[in-house]
Amino acid sequence: MQALSSKTKAVVVTHPSAGSFSLRTKLAAATLAGFSILAFTFGDAKASITPDSFADLAEEVSPAVVGVVVEQEFQGVRFEGDQPHPFGPNSPYREFFERFFGDQFPGFPGHEGEPGERERRRTGLGSGFIIDPSGYIVTNNHVVGDAIEITVTLDDGSELEAELVGRDRRTDLALLKVEADEPLPAVEFGDSDGIRVGDWVMAVGNPFGFGGTVTVGVVSARGRDLRGGTLVDFLQVDAPINRGNSGGPTFNLEGEVIGINTAIFSPNGGNVGIGFAIPANTAKRIIDDLKDDGQVSRGWLGVRIQPVTDEIAEGFGLEEARGALIAKVEADSPAADSGLKAGDVILEWDGVEIERFKDLSRAVAETRAGKEVEVMLWRNGGEETLVVETGHFDEEQVAALEQKGKAVEARDMSDIGLKVVELNDEHRAQLGLDEGAKGVLVTGVERGSAAAQAGIRRGDVIESVALEETASAEALKEAIKGAQEEGKSLVPLLINRRGDQTFVTLDIQAG
Repeated sequence: MQALSSKTKAVVVTHPSAGSFSLRTKLAAATLAGFSILAFTFGDAKASITPDSFADLAEEVSPAVVGVVVEQEFQGVRFEGDQPHPFGPNSPYREFFERFFGDQFPGFPGHEGEPGERERRRTGLGSGFIIDPSGYIVTNNHVVGDAIEITVTLDDGSELEAELVGRDRRTDLALLKVEADEPLPAVEFGDSDGIRVGDWVMAVGNPFGFGGTVTVGVVSARGRDLRGGTLVDFLQVDAPINRGNSGGPTFNLEGEVIGINTAIFSPNGGNVGIGFAIPANTAKRIIDDLKDDGQVSRGWLGVRIQPVTDEIAEGFGLEEARGALIAKVEADSPAADSGLKAGDVILEWDGVEIERFKDLSRAVAETRAGKEVEVMLWRNGGEETLVVETGHFDEEQVAALEQKGKAVEARDMSDIGLKVVELNDEHRAQLGLDEGAKGVLVTGVERGSAAAQAGIRRGDVIESVALEETASAEALKEAIKGAQEEGKSLVPLLINRRGDQTFVTLDIQAG
């Protein structure tokens, strides 16, 4: 696939003393096709070429990128009279929402109806890309959510209804299918393992619902860990991406998809040049599984693991801190059946070195269920090898275990509609959080309560109230009580939802 045409290229030449200047070199298309690369050397200084335009690449791949519009049902609340406005008078979001949503948004002037709960619909926006001319589309799981209706908007503005083929919350990927009268433009996955830090990339997506938008940058880093993303080594890119870009593709200069845009780091809600994309090589297998039967086949070992620190390595007699330390072996699991024990340090899995403890989670997940795997481990001061037959990861079984763990010793905060428990190591393992994650785990949310209106869900971890850490249920109650005594109506809560952090605004006077 030709990424750029053989048009005139701008050559930037750098010299320590001479500064920089540009030359425009005319190259005959018959002599050199594609992207021309020239370099000039002055002493020890070398200059490489920056593409003078990404227009050809954008024109080639953009028709395969779509907007994704999702309709979801949720419990809304009507307001009237002197009921509190969802956004305070000084909120920077108030004018925006009133201008664009008007009386469609509960609590704004002119919104009719009785106070109380009712079923409402809300619209979510995201991006996706076509990988098969027959109409298969890749996007993020968090884009489609619990959708009751999904519509995709093609590059030419036409709209098609889409069905959800399958989704995988642990890698945040989803596959859609549309029916069209003729073959659709499609793009292919590239080899994300070959991408290097500093390589040019181009992101295409649907930020804020504006439609097809192209941004350009470089790969800033590889192998990034995000909280909750234990099965993904994210690519970090600085091509500007914003809300609505989720699920859209990041391309290399050959027009191949090397990443799926999934998350941004943003202290202020806007782009700050730090975005994260799921590598194409991770996505390929997941998408193939979803296309096959709508589900992901994932291996299961049945252990709780933790990092090997320098102190642990020294205590166990390891020369260096590496591997995954088994803290607990689940009963009746493949690990138990094979003889793995708490205190074992797994150094290799099926010939793959385990440098970090999260490497084991990814390696096991990518192993076919029922496969016999050689595992090299450190036990009693020496290396041993065991054979493990991987089990099948059962999402429903894991969900049941998580729910069982959440119900223990819940603290009642009925004034705002919450029940919480203090976060422990078992919860962190179940939710895929880092061992240092702090906060309180939400085990229940009362319908129609202030917490429900704020968008808090069961399974969320509340990390802070008004930027003050809440490492315990008592700390959470004291922080809210303190804000109430100060006369505040709304306070920001930092929520960790399976690794994704977001602020929500809680009305602490509603109760």
